[in-house]
Amino acid sequence: MNSKFSFFLSVLMLFSCALLAQDTAPENWFNLDASKDKVQGVSTERMYMELLKGMKPKQNVVVAVIDSGVDVEHEDLKDVMWVNEDEIPGNGIDDDKNGYVDDVHGWNFIGGKSGNVNHDNLEAARLLAKYRKQFAGRTSNAGLSKKEKKQYAEYEELEALITKEQKSGRERAEQYTGIVSGLTKLEMMMEKDSLSFEDLATTTITDPEIQNAARVAGNVLAGGGTIAALKEDLTGAITYFESKYKYHYNPDYNPRGVVGDNYNNINERYYGNNDYEGPDAAHGTHVAGIIAAVRDNEVGMKGVADNVRIMTIRAVPDGDERDKDVANAIRYAVDNGASIINMSFGKGYSWDKSAVDAAMKHAQKNDVLLVHAAGNSSQNNDNTDNFPNDKYEKSGWFSSKKVKSWMEVGALNWKDGADAPATFSNYGKMNVDLFAPGVAINSTIPDDKYADFQGTSMASPVVAGVAAVLRSYFPELNAKQVKKIMMESIVPLNQNVKKPGAEEGDPLVPFSELSVSGGVVNVYKAVKQAQTTKGKKKSWRTSKQAKAAAGAKNQRKTAYP
Repeated sequence: MNSKFSFFLSVLMLFSCALLAQDTAPENWFNLDASKDKVQGVSTERMYMELLKGMKPKQNVVVAVIDSGVDVEHEDLKDVMWVNEDEIPGNGIDDDKNGYVDDVHGWNFIGGKSGNVNHDNLEAARLLAKYRKQFAGRTSNAGLSKKEKKQYAEYEELEALITKEQKSGRERAEQYTGIVSGLTKLEMMMEKDSLSFEDLATTTITDPEIQNAARVAGNVLAGGGTIAALKEDLTGAITYFESKYKYHYNPDYNPRGVVGDNYNNINERYYGNNDYEGPDAAHGTHVAGIIAAVRDNEVGMKGVADNVRIMTIRAVPDGDERDKDVANAIRYAVDNGASIINMSFGKGYSWDKSAVDAAMKHAQKNDVLLVHAAGNSSQNNDNTDNFPNDKYEKSGWFSSKKVKSWMEVGALNWKDGADAPATFSNYGKMNVDLFAPGVAINSTIPDDKYADFQGTSMASPVVAGVAAVLRSYFPELNAKQVKKIMMESIVPLNQNVKKPGAEEGDPLVPFSELSVSGGVVNVYKAVKQAQTTKGKKKSWRTSKQAKAAAGAKNQRKTAYP
């Protein structure tokens, strides 16, 4: 499942029972400290007050956010956006000769001369469309090669999945549309814009549609919610489920023509446009804020890192990202100076993993840390596919089988005890490295606004922010050392917890079994360890990367004299 839509999962729970919790997450909780603030944040505030107070960073770092787009003019982000100083804005010329025209703050690989991709289908639907052509007219696997038989089995599996999901999406959209219609009729019938629990209890209703809406409204009102908020959430849910059958699980839908590339040419790199925000930048803007929203401007919220430039690379639509775009986004980030790349997206199928693998090798070779969200399907990533991942599809006898500068991140709840892991988070003793705060995270969204989102999409940028602190104050550390420090300095949660996705009554499991490290990232402990670690970083990889860091430093001086 695409991490971009994780917050819809919690929205949909709103009207299934008495849903609104009576307690809420503490403000800025992901930056707070367990011992001082009694909530398992990553100790950012304590770290700045006790370990880095009065210290100046040795360099600014560029963090690439490969996502849905970023509002580069947001009040809490505009001063921390990466600027390509070799590019003259708006002149229509590729001044720095990097292949991308007017890429001042980054690039958009899912746009073209005529606009941008908004909705796209899931990789499962694209693969099904491909297999339908390949196996047209066939009713069995008789006469197929071993490889083709495997593909045919996947074809049958996808056919069943797509049919089921399209039907489910249509039914759920109709269900929630009926509830909204019933609520509107209920308000008209009672001649009130604001209904109370008492209104519902004392009113006789005979219309089945209104009766159903009243039951849902009663649950929400009993939990402390409002009808207005319910209708807003239902409207969002309708949009989500309509997208499932119209776009996500529709094998016949293909918006790629707007990009104008040759999609079958995986080696093609120079396409897209410089629309950094695109049609819906909420997710990417939220991610960027967690990493680097300005900490000392008394506006909005505080990001984890205070010496960062955000490079925005748009590659994630409303649907699954495409491997070609992901590979090119990684290469763009590396070649233009990023030392950390955050990837808050994922999917269950891959079209061309080898292309992404090659890009990840390029990143590792150039000392770039890759941080990736583990996913929001409550699944065990040790035995269920989740792409992209750190395992190379092909490797020789003497070559590495994994990306060594990769971090896979699960999501932590702000609650302690058995509820510590987020209910939606993917996990894996071998394939998820650590956990980070990912529930009720308040951050930036477009138009100078702020909102709470949740998902491993939010946990990943927390880790990217911690990495940015280390790379800023301890630039002699290479990417592998940064990962090692963060893994070794975790806060272990020595307690039994509800395994994500567990049913009521299922036995608790040790939190240590949910990830490689068995703990939660902690920037205070990481900085303490970094202070006594001898760096192994080599000299700057390329002149472009050196220039990017120097430019970030100059921007910092301009923004904060």
